[in-house]
Amino acid sequence: MLSKTLDSEIRRVFADVWQTENGTEPPELTEDTVLLESGLDSLGFAIFVSQLEEELGYDPFTLSDDAFYPQTYREFVAFYEKYKPQA
Repeated sequence: MLSKTLDSEIRRVFADVWQTENGTEPPELTEDTVLLESGLDSLGFAIFVSQLEEELGYDPFTLSDDAFYPQTYREFVAFYEKYKPQA
């Protein structure tokens, strides 16, 4: 089960980046959406991750010791959840 708050933030940032990069309404992201098929190119995805770091205050890709690349949107949110700083 995805964290509703984190999921909402990630979806909002994705939509913002999509609008900036493509100028159209973003596609629907389901838990099973394959990230490589989301419509963002590699530059757009880098901007997305950078914007998430700015908005959320952390980047799990730099915090993780593992070389992990999430394949689906569900895995992506779970990766962010796993490395979310504890309050």
